[in-house]
Amino acid sequence: MDARVGRNGPDGGDERGRRALGRLRIVGRVFDQAFVIPGTKWRFGLDALFGLVPGIGDIAGALVAVYGMHVARLLGAPAVIQLHMLTHIALDAVVGMVPIAGDLFDFAFKAQTRNLALLDAWVALPHHAERRSRRGLVLIALITVLVFATLTALGVWMLYLILRWLFS
Repeated sequence: MDARVGRNGPDGGDERGRRALGRLRIVGRVFDQAFVIPGTKWRFGLDALFGLVPGIGDIAGALVAVYGMHVARLLGAPAVIQLHMLTHIALDAVVGMVPIAGDLFDFAFKAQTRNLALLDAWVALPHHAERRSRRGLVLIALITVLVFATLTALGVWMLYLILRWLFS
């Protein structure tokens, strides 16, 4: 067995892990895709509805996310897959803090569905999924550095403008 595949192998792990993955599929469907807007392909779940009530959506999302991470560990998913899952969770949590925009983001982003797809891809093609996750994490790191560098540059520029205005 290849050590990079995980402790339970590429077939998705032992019976306990496979059962947990099945439960996660059900929870993820209810949480992210239970309802459809008539006449469209847009689907949403309890996450979008819970998100309308301050605090409730965050708690429910965190519980489902923790369960998803538990399933990943049961399956023996490698650290890079679990880290990729955590980036989905963190992005959902950070953007979810913004009123109204966070609710719209929850409606469209569906972090739990993305994490489930990531686990399914790893179970089906472990090496390919790990490579994709590594590339994704590098891209996320680069984007994060770019955003912070841009914000820093804007802050310095605004400070320059303020100082120039004060001393002119």
